[in-house]
Amino acid sequence: MSTATYGSMSVDWENRLDVDRMRRDRLARLKAELEKSDVGALLAFDFGNIRYMTATHIGTWAMDKLIRFTLITRNSDPISWDFGSAAKHHQLFNPWLSETTAEADADPHAPHHGATRPRAESGARAGISILRGAFHPAAGIAENVAAKVKRELEKFGVANEPLGVDVVELPILSALEAVGVTVVDGQQIFLEARRIKTPDEIGMLTHAASMVDAAYDKLYEFLRPGVRENEAVGLVAKTLYDLGSEYVEGVNAISGERCAPHPHVYSDRIIRPGDPAFFDILHSYNGYRTCYYRTFAVGSASPAQRDAYKIAREYMDRAIAAVRPGATTADVVSVWPTAREFGFPDEEAAFALQYGHGVGLSIWEKPIFSRLVSLDHPEVLEPGMVFALETYWPSKDGIGAARIEEELVVTETGCEVITKFPAEDLLVAGGNRYYTVDGPMNSIRSSQSHLNTSAGKVEAR
Repeated sequence: MSTATYGSMSVDWENRLDVDRMRRDRLARLKAELEKSDVGALLAFDFGNIRYMTATHIGTWAMDKLIRFTLITRNSDPISWDFGSAAKHHQLFNPWLSETTAEADADPHAPHHGATRPRAESGARAGISILRGAFHPAAGIAENVAAKVKRELEKFGVANEPLGVDVVELPILSALEAVGVTVVDGQQIFLEARRIKTPDEIGMLTHAASMVDAAYDKLYEFLRPGVRENEAVGLVAKTLYDLGSEYVEGVNAISGERCAPHPHVYSDRIIRPGDPAFFDILHSYNGYRTCYYRTFAVGSASPAQRDAYKIAREYMDRAIAAVRPGATTADVVSVWPTAREFGFPDEEAAFALQYGHGVGLSIWEKPIFSRLVSLDHPEVLEPGMVFALETYWPSKDGIGAARIEEELVVTETGCEVITKFPAEDLLVAGGNRYYTVDGPMNSIRSSQSHLNTSAGKVEAR
């Protein structure tokens, strides 16, 4: 299980990430979970599940539209319905979708009997869903989707078995039920398949994190009083796209008084001397995502901010030390503070501040780490899991906060951290820019506006 990084190109002189192998391994994992389940087929509208199943991608513009759909049965390979031109492209350039055939000849004594080996058809086909309701209901698009799916269920001998669906719009659900299809929750089957990463998936996730390492280095050089949060977002996005990012999903840029409570969205605020600032960088490399927080002080740091960072780091280090095969999510969250300890009435109100989540083709996969659920419903950690752990602590002055996140791979003996930008101690960005008669300004400063008053002098000591 290697977390080594290579270039982003394929070469003939070095064994690097193998995308063909990754496609095969992902599909094999999904088929294995399907076989263990009680459903006869899986229908996906979620882009992450579609990509995991088919290794197809048409851009991020369509991720919120639920317009594509893909089916796999116990007796067939995936079938993907897409925009007409996208389907044509898949037929030309995605040979692994070239045809769909039954995997079992007709055998009345075999499980799921009735499956036959029909004439081969392309697995890449034209088709579209209801555009989040934008199509007029009378156009019959939902009914067309149901008819396409029902035809394949019948062809591959699973029409009388439940159909697992990940996410579905109500008109599609109603249309499927109207043609006699029993729809059940299929999301858990997809997430179980995606829970353990293949070696090539781990390589993709590590490479994605290495790109964020570089973005943080640029950001550290850029941060100084006078820049705005949105400028930091722009710099990070450009750096990632220049490095080959497929999609910059978001950059949380939070500074100054906005750090507590955490608003989870950047603004156009001007960063001031002494401000805390934390960032979360989420992007995709070949579909594989990052969720990666770092906290800085800009110009200088207050003692309260330094102390908040030490506490957040301590909780992070305790959590990492608890990660090993056979441990559970409950073991990890038990070392974190309760919500009341850092100013929230209950765990739901503090959700996602002391938190962990799987990372893969989406940023929140299995397993989930939270005192809200993990103590009562623990999940066992296994080699090959990749997840992010996040800690947060507000500063006692009521102004700032510290936010740290590390991504980890569970190994046979423990874990390995794949987020490499330094976070052991609070970094001061834009420091050593101001000089007094005694030399460079101290990077730890107390109340900055009244140091020459008697109260300020006592506090500075």
